[in-house]
Amino acid sequence: MELIKLSAIASTNSYLREISSQMQLKDATVVWAQSQTKGRGQRGTTWQSEAGKSLTFSLLKRFAHFASVSHIRVNMATSIGVAKALDLLKIPKVAIKWPNDIMSYDKKLCGILIENQLKGKLLSSSIIGIGLNVNNVEFDNLPLAGSMFTITGKNYELEEVLELMVRCILEELEKLEISSHVELKTGYEARLFRKDEISVFEHKDGTLLNGIIRGISWDGNLCVELEDETQAEFGLKEIKLRY
Repeated sequence: MELIKLSAIASTNSYLREISSQMQLKDATVVWAQSQTKGRGQRGTTWQSEAGKSLTFSLLKRFAHFASVSHIRVNMATSIGVAKALDLLKIPKVAIKWPNDIMSYDKKLCGILIENQLKGKLLSSSIIGIGLNVNNVEFDNLPLAGSMFTITGKNYELEEVLELMVRCILEELEKLEISSHVELKTGYEARLFRKDEISVFEHKDGTLLNGIIRGISWDGNLCVELEDETQAEFGLKEIKLRY
């Protein structure tokens, strides 16, 4: 890991994307900002961070012979890596809320935003942005957010958490070109938040439906068993889990 540590920046993903376009950065370069002012999340949301208490960093991962159509595997491997790091830190009840929010019990601890760079039909590299609530205690109008501290009552050294996170993520990413999609999908599904439980979902038009998460499709859509016992697939912008 080659670490670039910054005091304050708008977005670690944007900064890493900009400097990687200007110079040949090493694989596993990490940009860590102690304060991030314009962090982005999924669905166009923002990621709130608290200086000195949150971890906001981006990781550059290069690939040699990885098909661009397999980009969903980067998402799955990254999510599993973060979850494994939290396991090692003794955070209880760690789960992945599809597609890549990391939960403890019913509180969101971590968000992931991945930007992929393509070269022809190959995925040449990914910039993986991580926002992790570590020692936070205040969440501005975010009742579903939590932190490692609010879950365990313990304070954590940010750099130690960062090093463990990066190591676990890289371990999973480095398996991608040799491991099977079946193995990865099985490991991801085993950690799915509210899997096999009756849940309420919201369509993008605001209508609600009941269903049970059964897993994900081969291309990463969420598989939900509906009330009539049929199964439907939903993409990222089509449905949202309410909990």
